[in-house]
Amino acid sequence: MTFEETYLNDNILDALYDMHFEEMTPIQEKCIPQILDGHDVLGVAQTGTGKTAAYLLPILSMIDDGNYPEDSINCVVMAPTRELAQQIDQAMEGFAYYMPNVSSIAVYGGNDGGRFDQELKSLRGGAPVVIATPGRLLSHLKVGNLNLAKTSFFVLDEADRMLDMGFIEDIMQITKLLPQDCQKVMFSATMPSKVRQLAVSLLNHPVEVKLAVSRPAEKIQQQAYVCYDPQKLQIIDHLFRNGDLKRVIIFCGKKDRVKDINRELRRLKINCAPMHSDLTQQERDDVMYRFKAGMVDVLVATDIVSRGIDIDDIRIVINFDVPHDAEDYVHRIGRTARADRDGQAITFVNDHDVQRFRQIERFLEKEVEKIPLPEGIGQGPAYVYSDEKKASRGGHKSAGKHRGGQRRSGGRKDKGRDGKRKSASK
Repeated sequence: MTFEETYLNDNILDALYDMHFEEMTPIQEKCIPQILDGHDVLGVAQTGTGKTAAYLLPILSMIDDGNYPEDSINCVVMAPTRELAQQIDQAMEGFAYYMPNVSSIAVYGGNDGGRFDQELKSLRGGAPVVIATPGRLLSHLKVGNLNLAKTSFFVLDEADRMLDMGFIEDIMQITKLLPQDCQKVMFSATMPSKVRQLAVSLLNHPVEVKLAVSRPAEKIQQQAYVCYDPQKLQIIDHLFRNGDLKRVIIFCGKKDRVKDINRELRRLKINCAPMHSDLTQQERDDVMYRFKAGMVDVLVATDIVSRGIDIDDIRIVINFDVPHDAEDYVHRIGRTARADRDGQAITFVNDHDVQRFRQIERFLEKEVEKIPLPEGIGQGPAYVYSDEKKASRGGHKSAGKHRGGQRRSGGRKDKGRDGKRKSASK
């Protein structure tokens, strides 16, 4: 289905034409008509499926067409991190290119007073669209810098990450300030019970749109070590001593573990830096800048960077802990093999995580290659499927070695004599 087949307004369609966007992704095809028809929507889709456009395009079209107060905030988009808020704001600039009266402001923490004053000026001027992290928006609300009493649209993006980062109370406080007839859209990559409960409390008879989790890219070489916890750092030491490894992300399940592992890796003389929710925004920005610039070889992180961060040249992803489910696994290893590059994903599977990793293999519909443990670190646990009563070869002692967005054209296209848009030639 093409965007031309929807009733998005002409200004949106012109911008999409300039950006060479023609056919909709599945999430856009399912969500855009429902949002245009005024329904609340609950979308379950991973990053990279086009969900930002799935909610921004219909909302911007309605704001541009509709009779909404000019001095009010018409739409609030909530994002869990500053980085995602910035990405949404950048997308908004492209989509609203032909809408001079529909502007946006990104509101997020970790800035100096000058930034806060700039946000205040834009908020008091009635920016139609506000894209914000929960804590920063709540700070403005508490001091009376904005009023949500006339807000028509509310979007909660990456709701599962919001809850994981502890934003549930902030979200509830903010949504209590919205009018009852505010149209709400909620997106989440996963749908655990706590996200489902949040949806029930916030949304009014929502249309639910769920996309199947995609399989990892074929270019990702997936492997696993079956080992005990004390052997994990020994394996990492072996990997780095036997190869010049850079552009690596090591994912851990908890922030305390990130801190511990980062400290141990530094002891091993590995050039690394931590990334977790206890860092200030300024500290996180500094870590990401140094990692992207190549000043840091290894990023040790929680799932805070498993989605929504664009880093195209990650060579290896290491899962220090087995992710909780297949969706998290796909998100994590999806940081590598981007932009048509090759990549490698290595998972450490301890004796308690065998069954969980087996479930991930079932989702992948294949068995992930098990690498023999390096010589000298002892024997690992057997890779036994408790349900199938059989063992894999991965846990045995061995001396084997490890094998080592689109730019606008800038001009508005011509239209035919009848005012209709010419079809794209791509």
